[in-house]
Amino acid sequence: MNSRLESEQVRRIQRRTVRVLVVGQALGAVGITIGIATASLLARDISGSEGQAGLAQTSQVLGAAFASYLLARLMAARGRRLGQVTGLLIGASGAMLAVVAGVLDSMGLLLVGAALLGATTAANSGARYAATDLAPDATRAKALGTVVWATTVGAVLGPNLTGPAAALSRRLDIPELTGPFALGALSMLLAAAFLGVFLRPDPLLTARELAPEQPRVPAGRSWQRAWQVVRATPALAAAIGALASAHAVMVAVMIMTPLHMEHGGAALDLVGFVISVHVLGMYAFSPLAGIAADRAGRPAVLLAGAVVLLLALLLCGRAPEGHSAGITVGLFLLGLGWSLVTVAASTMIAELTPLDARTDVQGAADMAMGLMAAAAGALAGVVVGAWGYPALNVFAAFLTAGVVGAGLVARRVASPPAAPPAAPIGAPLDPSATRGRGKS
Repeated sequence: MNSRLESEQVRRIQRRTVRVLVVGQALGAVGITIGIATASLLARDISGSEGQAGLAQTSQVLGAAFASYLLARLMAARGRRLGQVTGLLIGASGAMLAVVAGVLDSMGLLLVGAALLGATTAANSGARYAATDLAPDATRAKALGTVVWATTVGAVLGPNLTGPAAALSRRLDIPELTGPFALGALSMLLAAAFLGVFLRPDPLLTARELAPEQPRVPAGRSWQRAWQVVRATPALAAAIGALASAHAVMVAVMIMTPLHMEHGGAALDLVGFVISVHVLGMYAFSPLAGIAADRAGRPAVLLAGAVVLLLALLLCGRAPEGHSAGITVGLFLLGLGWSLVTVAASTMIAELTPLDARTDVQGAADMAMGLMAAAAGALAGVVVGAWGYPALNVFAAFLTAGVVGAGLVARRVASPPAAPPAAPIGAPLDPSATRGRGKS
């Protein structure tokens, strides 16, 4: 491709990229979220222990953390498309392994399958960065938020398919709680095929071709390059901290909510409904979060997200067992707070990272996010088993303090915008020149 493409051609490529990512996200999200409402219940049934109920989701989050790093390395060498397709195919194999685990009543196989399923989570998360590779500065957060929003279609549909999936499992003579994973595998395969065919030209490779100076050949290990960039850019470090903290809060509370509801006699379809409302909050309003981040500034949206998370924890912590308005609204706000923080923080990560280290930093950020969430998810089961669901929300409130601190740091280190001339799309970014973006 000619490195001097006209700006209109670049805009057309960007629009096409976002449209393709939207469809891919919708399909992939069904594969991930259809099992959210049943994973903890399946783990509980196989292990015979409520203390181990959160291990399946924790394993998935942990798998997503390591997959984020490995897929980022693959994308650095071969582009976004191959990384996306690879993650979806690995995730589909993990979903099918979860079905086998249910049939054989094997906790070990379930945890391995859940870890592999995390690769699809990593691929879906990485798609938000793909939307920013060719995006102009003024609409970068909106482009990222639009791709995050696309998950709404599949994510809201997924948990509500638990009923039909249970009927399918009875027809196939497999355990009822494994049906969602079987449907999820099919959805992930469809997403992989779609992105493999239509995500062309590759946005990251195109951005490299359009750079006025070709990115230097990276030296050292991926994590070393990422650490060098993060260490030199305080606002970037703050964004990664906020991203990881908010994700840990969301995962810890979300994975234990189905058990809290079941203890009060809530039926599986009601559990699926509440989880779908939660996922709606996570994704449906992300374009608005992006617009707010573009206009009001990234740090301001980070802090707003922290306030929403704290309100969500208050409602969830006070909600009785079973189904209630408090748990439904609380889970919705938990997702909305996560969305505000994730869109703002991810945009900061995308714009503060130079092109030659872009996937290294993004992969490291998502890995940190996943590892912190995996630790929080593992502790969630212990906390609920020992002290109950309300105590879990108190624990999560302390994690939310990390989001508040990161937002304040980002706000403090941001300098007033100096209105520099716009860099060409795809050009390597100078972190010191972009720290002012996001000033509220």
